[in-house]
Amino acid sequence: MYIRTHKIFPKEFPESWASDWGEDEFGLWMAFTYKGVRQAFRWCEPGAFMMGSPKDEPERYSDGLQHKVTLTKGFWLADTTVTQALWEAVMGDNPSKFKGAEHPVEKVFWRNAQTFIDKMNSMKPTLKLCLPSEAQWEYACRAESVTPFCWGEQIDSTLVNFDGDRPYNSGPKSESRRQTVAVKDLPCNDWGLHQMHGNVWEWCQDWFADYPMPSVVDPEGPNTGDYRVLRGGSWIHYGRRCRSAYRLPDGPARRNDCIGFRLARGH
Repeated sequence: MYIRTHKIFPKEFPESWASDWGEDEFGLWMAFTYKGVRQAFRWCEPGAFMMGSPKDEPERYSDGLQHKVTLTKGFWLADTTVTQALWEAVMGDNPSKFKGAEHPVEKVFWRNAQTFIDKMNSMKPTLKLCLPSEAQWEYACRAESVTPFCWGEQIDSTLVNFDGDRPYNSGPKSESRRQTVAVKDLPCNDWGLHQMHGNVWEWCQDWFADYPMPSVVDPEGPNTGDYRVLRGGSWIHYGRRCRSAYRLPDGPARRNDCIGFRLARGH
């Protein structure tokens, strides 16, 4: 279930930090450019949705029972994970195993992502960058879908970079690339967001905890915890873990070649 009563535009469009902007079949977008590297953001309107997976979803884990989440404020979410080109432009190094300017940066701690964000915001405070909340992430990933994936009940390697040798719910096997691919190599969802399923796990802002029940408004997660939230699955994981509802707890100091992150903008 999704509720979007009418189209709600951002209060200011375009904003002062934007190098270019526009509207297309996916909606509004704005982009910034830093040292020649461009990052676009997509506008996600406020709305309500059912977060988590239903009890009858095939191959579900304990994802958390479905509950209604209302997001009262729209937000901007990057159309891709942070690329190695952007990371290098800001940080001056590249921790990634699978090198490529347009590939996602990986082997990034949660704290590394915060350092990157703090540095960007110190250079241009009007950007107001942050990590998305877990609720924002799933809302944007689903893009009004209610199925295990934003495209429906099934995926293959033409849509998602994952371990195609271990498909979802008895689906046909497909390619296992065994590494990352460029952030725009595969199709975007209906809101213009690329590879929210597969390629690399994405850090969220929240501490990991059981979902509140039965419904919540603008959830941000607990104030403390032991683990942060990862979302989306990755190139090395099987279809089951790439579902929209799947959530993975991991320590903030954890990093490997299947973990990256996507930028959001705060208020």
